[in-house]
Amino acid sequence: MNRAIVLIGIGGLLGSVSRYLVAGFFTRMFPAAFPYGTFIVNITGCFLIGIFYGLSQRYSWFTPAWTVFLTTGFCGGYTTFSSFAYEQISLLEASAYGTFILYSTISLVTGLLAVLGGLTLVKTFTS
Repeated sequence: MNRAIVLIGIGGLLGSVSRYLVAGFFTRMFPAAFPYGTFIVNITGCFLIGIFYGLSQRYSWFTPAWTVFLTTGFCGGYTTFSSFAYEQISLLEASAYGTFILYSTISLVTGLLAVLGGLTLVKTFTS
């Protein structure tokens, strides 16, 4: 089996469990209509992916295996919002402003419509 796939799988497992624990903790600490748990997971995931990519670009000891384990694996399991945010920063750094705006807009709108479509589909066929 490909080593990268194993590293991603282990990282994803740890990230998913971490997401569940962190989001649950903050949801219990701050019970409100605002989804604090998910918000904190998304922001901390963005912070972590920034640290991991920064370390991978700066230090040779931060190998590609560590990068894939921590970014695609852990952060991917913890929150895909972190990958989206990193890609957006990369587009801005490349001065790809049109792509940045397009990707931001269609990701938000299409994501909301996809959730709405899934909910509608289930309500329609399970009523």
